[in-house]
Amino acid sequence: MTHHGSCHCGRITFEVDGEIDSGLSCNCSMCHRRGSVLWFVPHAALRLSTPEADAASYTFNKHTIAHRFCATCGIHVWGEGEDPQGNVVAAINLRCVDGVDLKALPVHEFDGRAL
Repeated sequence: MTHHGSCHCGRITFEVDGEIDSGLSCNCSMCHRRGSVLWFVPHAALRLSTPEADAASYTFNKHTIAHRFCATCGIHVWGEGEDPQGNVVAAINLRCVDGVDLKALPVHEFDGRAL
């Protein structure tokens, strides 16, 4: 299934393929503050409809995850990194995906503070 989404102002728009069956809530210093619920997909499943240059990037701690956000409205849209097997993944902020009912999805807790 193809899902559509965007940041708040619409400068960053995207499509992403996959079945949304759950989300992940992380308690690291970044995720705790921004309140996103993440859905991990292979990076190739994410297609930006707008230029990638419109998205700013932020890294911290070990600098292994690029947190991507709109440079205009500041909304975190997705992150980029590698899973434990070395596959490149995108962590989509489900709060930016159109029509997602987060109350209907199981949300798993991840202890990012422990890393």
